Amino acid sequence: MSKVKTTFICNNCGTNFPKWQGQCTSCKSWNSISEEVILKTKSNTWETESVKSVKSTTPQKISNIVYKEENRLVTSDTEFNRVLGGGIVPGSLTLLGGEPGIGKSTLLLQIAIRLPYSTLYVSGEESQSQIKMRANRMNHESDECYVLTEISLESIFKQIKKIQPQILIIDSIQTLKTELVDSAPGSVSQIKTCTSELINFAKKTSTPVIIIGHITKDGNIAGPKILEHMVDTVLQFEGDRNHVYRILRVNKNRFGSTNEIGVYEMNVKGLKEINNPSEILISKKNQELSGNAISATIEGMRPFMIEVQALVSTAVYGTPQRSSTGYNSKRLNMLLAVLEKRVGFRLASKDVFLNITGGISVDDTALDLAVVAAIISSNEDLVLNEKYCFAAEIGLSGEIRPVQRLEQRITEAEKLGFSKIFISKFSKLNISTKSIKIIFLSKIEDLINNLN
Repeated sequence: MSKVKTTFICNNCGTNFPKWQGQCTSCKSWNSISEEVILKTKSNTWETESVKSVKSTTPQKISNIVYKEENRLVTSDTEFNRVLGGGIVPGSLTLLGGEPGIGKSTLLLQIAIRLPYSTLYVSGEESQSQIKMRANRMNHESDECYVLTEISLESIFKQIKKIQPQILIIDSIQTLKTELVDSAPGSVSQIKTCTSELINFAKKTSTPVIIIGHITKDGNIAGPKILEHMVDTVLQFEGDRNHVYRILRVNKNRFGSTNEIGVYEMNVKGLKEINNPSEILISKKNQELSGNAISATIEGMRPFMIEVQALVSTAVYGTPQRSSTGYNSKRLNMLLAVLEKRVGFRLASKDVFLNITGGISVDDTALDLAVVAAIISSNEDLVLNEKYCFAAEIGLSGEIRPVQRLEQRITEAEKLGFSKIFISKFSKLNISTKSIKIIFLSKIEDLINNLN
């Protein structure tokens, strides 16, 4: 008879406790500890007798280890390939997280039915008819994609032995359960055990596994934090459900760069890849309006142009409002304080609204100059030339500070037909331009003089 053990586990960080307590001593979170019954068994769920009979590995000198670069499994999705570093690595485990309804299942199903490899798509949240309905919207048929609706890990591995897929997709890890652990699906012990079994399967069979993970209200992957440490790659699917654009961002990648992003557009036929984000992020206008400025920003390794919109108006209700969409509100307040203190703009009694077009969020400090230019433009009702763009950081003393990878920003601006780019005077450039003029600024006053 198997030994039954009761333990108390923190749902936030996965720390074990011998008894229940109100606060976790590890992550300091309250009311996150729950009781779980763990059923200990000896056998793994997926290993065949041939795999079990293999001898354990012995330590080797690193100089004697023979390394052979494995060919990645390249998908038809260029954005997905870019984020992963060139394709899916055999034997890797990839975790994809995102808000409900953002398009995680749509993205992976779209990739699955377009792969030229044998793929098993396992869903614990939808029926086969629902998955087929979504696949029909994509107008793409595949003879290599198998669909399985199952939550039992043991049953999934039985089907894997029959089909022997080259890629395994799980939707989602929170729905899986194994007989190794006697607890409900989605619990800490279930998630850890199921993930560990999938990792063993991926590493010993060289089959890449992609799993979907739910997120909490704070935007973190639901379940223990150790889940993100166990997997090879962590992807985050971001965006606003009210907007059509989505960003696939990599937070961890053992086989590539963590500075890559992919941009998608959600439509009725699924997710469309956006190879040139600058075209869709800059709005088309019939006439020139004040309060608009273009910034040369970089997300990941990709430069693109983004439009910043500002509106400065008299506070009607007494207390001035400060609102920003897609931009850090604390940084907006800092820039407003710099404009008031260093330049003399009286903005304390005015409402200031800031918006980043496209419904995306940007953290690049190079947006500072564009934000200030848009605010000045709206406050003075001054129309900025649509062929002007900005790329610089602003310090607390009002100085214009340089930003990194400036050459890429200038090249992108020149390629898109901009006539002037405003940067810091202290920038170190090693680039020759033909069609774009570079304006060097040292303080905010220089910006105001050049705009007038």
